[in-house]
Amino acid sequence: MAESYPPSISDGSSSDNSEAGNWLQGDQDDGDDFSEQETVQVISLMDDKVFDDALAMVTYCKEKYGLDFLGVRDRLGLDFYGSIKLINFIRQKVHDGKTVKSDDIKASDLEDDSLLKPVLEDDALIVCLDDLPAAGEAAPQAREIKQKEVPAVDELLRKNAQLQEELEKLSQQFSNYRLAVQQTLDQRWGEDDKPESSKARAEAPAPAPAPATNGTEKKDDSPPEATYYFESYAHNDIHETMLKDTIRTNAYRDFIYNNKAIFAGKTVLDIGCGTGILSMFAAKAGAAKVLAVDNSAIIDKARENIFNNGLDNVITCIRGKIEEVTLPVPTVDIIVSEWMGYCLLYEAMLPSVLYARDKYLKPDTGLLVPSHTSMWIAPVADEEYVTDNMDFWRDVYGFDMKAMQEGTYANCRIEHLPDAAVAGTAQCFRMLDLHTCTKEDLVFNEKWTSTYTSKDKLDGFLVWFDTFFCESRQEQVEKQLTWKQWMDVKGKESVAFTTGPFDKETHWRQGLMLIDHAKQPKGSEEKVKEGARLEGEIEYAIPEGHHRGLNIKVTWGLEGEEGEKRLSQMWMCH
Repeated sequence: MAESYPPSISDGSSSDNSEAGNWLQGDQDDGDDFSEQETVQVISLMDDKVFDDALAMVTYCKEKYGLDFLGVRDRLGLDFYGSIKLINFIRQKVHDGKTVKSDDIKASDLEDDSLLKPVLEDDALIVCLDDLPAAGEAAPQAREIKQKEVPAVDELLRKNAQLQEELEKLSQQFSNYRLAVQQTLDQRWGEDDKPESSKARAEAPAPAPAPATNGTEKKDDSPPEATYYFESYAHNDIHETMLKDTIRTNAYRDFIYNNKAIFAGKTVLDIGCGTGILSMFAAKAGAAKVLAVDNSAIIDKARENIFNNGLDNVITCIRGKIEEVTLPVPTVDIIVSEWMGYCLLYEAMLPSVLYARDKYLKPDTGLLVPSHTSMWIAPVADEEYVTDNMDFWRDVYGFDMKAMQEGTYANCRIEHLPDAAVAGTAQCFRMLDLHTCTKEDLVFNEKWTSTYTSKDKLDGFLVWFDTFFCESRQEQVEKQLTWKQWMDVKGKESVAFTTGPFDKETHWRQGLMLIDHAKQPKGSEEKVKEGARLEGEIEYAIPEGHHRGLNIKVTWGLEGEEGEKRLSQMWMCH
């Protein structure tokens, strides 16, 4: 039995191992990173002892444990990839607490291509494979070489050139290794069955960390802001924030797990799959096939997460925009997506969901998850917030910095306000039935009313949304029902949530739009008193040149006031 193994070994049962995806998505310049390291830390195959070079390590394992790595490699005639499989085979056996003997290792033990996936993250032994003597070569006396006197300058230059050549060779091998692993994963999910996919890879000038999986290489002609949008979702932080939002994630999980009869045996499309969490919920609920689509590099980590959790036989990951990829099925039974943005429609992901609905979702029987969203507005009075965040600039350690205030009132601020800041009755101004709404329904001008309930002056308006999960497309949600009222009517198994100020904070929070009183008619802020009836309109529009942005315009006045007597202001979400 081997001694205790290093704690950094990857364990397929842990969700933390998505970092193994770095082997697939490393930069083309990874080889340069090796050249910057002065020493290499090679961890023993059999225990946690660390060595400065690979030869010393394999010699140690042979002398102490009787494991002859070079002997097994030569006996089985292993090439570069075979040697990688051998390393991962031994490390996994040791990690599992099993005895490893040189004579017991057979070629059949190394047939599984999943052994190309590193067991030990950043395994320096794989990096140093070329440092080991080739088959039939005598092992050099590495320790004696280190004790020799410093060679002449020309000898140093010669060795430097030789090392540079070896480094370039090693970098190329690692590029090929990444491609081999990617192709293995593609084959595992059945994506190499498509002739176009093989052709695209064969014609590619270099292996890409996240190749398109629909078989068609497309030039990304997206505008810069769209490119930034997808790139922003490639990083862990944003996904960690969303996953830790238990209101959001539990709602999806509860609906899917509580309705396994709806998902059992069905084909599910997950749009904007991110880490793959919703896809894995669907697979666990009994879906026959799940298609996880995302245009961000996070798809590489989703593949790893899915593989590590043993769901790769159900879930297929596809990188690309849903409008551009070709799905391997003509229709799907269910579309699940977490598309909601700030103030519901910021980031404009819903049009992509509606596109997929119209193209892939089965008519009459297909289900969208979630199914409905409602949008709410209420007046706000929060003098403390305004003082701390806006008036602050007028007295900064005794200096007036009003120049810093410029533009601050023009932006919609994303905050979670206490319910005490809500200064009037809330009204639902828009209900979206996702089974029937269109892209044109996302740009609108709606009326709203409210009874003002605060003794303080009106500071602005607050916008939030409720989300509902219906079990069939025929089910409707009444516009003026809050999420909680709807759940009371439906029963305890129903699922809905709010992003509003009266309940637990979500990562969406609310959209706070503060009135710039300096640009409104003098004395207008004094007109709104406790008990006054407010009425007006709220407009959602897409700013020119920023199709993922959102402009919100609110008009307001006392009941009966029309035209110029009403006040208005527009805020930008970005």
